Amino acid sequence: MTGPCGDRALLNDWHIVVDCSMLSAGAPFSTRLLGVDLSVTCKGRYNNEIVRQDTGEQVSSAERYGFVWACLGKPWQDIIYIPESNEADRHLVTGGSIAVKVSGLRAVENFLDMGHFPFVHTGLLGDEPHTEVVPYKVEITDKDEVLATECKFYQPLASPTAREGFVVDYIYKVIRPYTVALYKSNPIQKDRLDVITLFVQPVDEDNCIAHPFLCYLKDGIDAATVRSFMQLIFAQDKPILENQVPRRLPLDPRAETPIRADAVSVSYRRWLRERAITYGAIPAQA
Repeated sequence: MTGPCGDRALLNDWHIVVDCSMLSAGAPFSTRLLGVDLSVTCKGRYNNEIVRQDTGEQVSSAERYGFVWACLGKPWQDIIYIPESNEADRHLVTGGSIAVKVSGLRAVENFLDMGHFPFVHTGLLGDEPHTEVVPYKVEITDKDEVLATECKFYQPLASPTAREGFVVDYIYKVIRPYTVALYKSNPIQKDRLDVITLFVQPVDEDNCIAHPFLCYLKDGIDAATVRSFMQLIFAQDKPILENQVPRRLPLDPRAETPIRADAVSVSYRRWLRERAITYGAIPAQA
């Protein structure tokens, strides 16, 4: 049994608690966030009530991108802004809510890992002998985000619109401890990028729910295909994630031996340490 969350940065931030499509008017939806049981009731469009089941207290709620959000404390900042969600020629798709028996921090780190593409997503996001992760750049931006650029990887089927394999350009951005965005080459409009944001709901320290939000260019594809492709990829990731030992993410630099391909993972773990994020992690020893 995990203890309560003591990380103020998480308690005072917004987290997705349910996809709006899963709500029925007036019928409470039960979920859990940071170890706290919640009841979500839809009372009309953009009118959702979220109540803590332990105290009966109502918590802050909002609706954006097709999801209901909750903040257990007092919000220090707004919900993440995704500029591409305002572009009329994109499908805006919720990718399904996937429960995973692992720390949400592990789920974010897996999302950042290009090295697993040929072995876990064979024939889609990678294949042999194209297994090398070429060097890329990682920095902390002036917005205090982890940014990895110049990422390139050969993919036989980068998107359902792809007609052949090609070297895909990737940009990764860790925006908040449990939120990561991916920008990747569009096979048709080569000068533009499809965007996948993964919002991870920390159910408790050992369990999470992944909520993908997809902003895909409409050219050559429909929304249902975008959603199905994302669910196929995540279905391949889920058993790998659930076999991670330990379930929580070790933050001690000596805990798991990094390789060159793990540069963004190393930066992510350091970034979490520097921000004193411990929920879902095994903290570094003093």
